[in-house]
Amino acid sequence: MAKITKDTLIMDCLKINPNSAEILQSVGMHCLGCACAHGETIEEAVFVHGNDLDELLKRLNEGIE
Repeated sequence: MAKITKDTLIMDCLKINPNSAEILQSVGMHCLGCACAHGETIEEAVFVHGNDLDELLKRLNEGIE
């Protein structure tokens, strides 16, 4: 199974982990409706929103089989 990394596009993240939308929104990242989501990586979004990259990646990868 694929793993979500700092280089994963937000839209790909949603495909890898269906729960990622809820996780992103819970930390104030409402990227799903943003036009940038199609070409923005997790790392780029974290930089803009000021979240902890390592913690977010840990949460996004939980439950992926």
